[in-house]
Amino acid sequence: MNTTYIARQQKDSKWYIIDAKNKNLGRLSSQIAQLLKGKNSASYTPYINHKIYIILINSKLIQVTGKKFTQKTYKQYSGYPGGLKSRKFSYILSQKPNMILEKSIKGMLPKGILGRKLFTQLKIYPDNKHPHQPQKPEVITVI
Repeated sequence: MNTTYIARQQKDSKWYIIDAKNKNLGRLSSQIAQLLKGKNSASYTPYINHKIYIILINSKLIQVTGKKFTQKTYKQYSGYPGGLKSRKFSYILSQKPNMILEKSIKGMLPKGILGRKLFTQLKIYPDNKHPHQPQKPEVITVI
């Protein structure tokens, strides 16, 4: 079987900025996960980190469809009896808007060392302000 392996080479990192204002949570999360994995690259290889950094702004203005805004719950279990915490989407959006997108995107990334590394390349901010202007990020519009 003729399999071509791409060598792990040093690439320059690419920085992208995405505005989450009025975007659907699931669609935005899946597109960001695809970008982080490098699937938009012609030289995509599953085991290589493509050094793509994503800055996500306006995370507090994310939208969901249907009744998820009032009915969707996030559960957190401490491992102890009676240690199950359950919070509504609307409460988390008002308190920690970054957590919703972090949890959604992290679930779509590979499990393991590469997935944890890719997750550190995602920077989420609730407002327009971010400290990454020196990296000169390229603006990407997603559907």
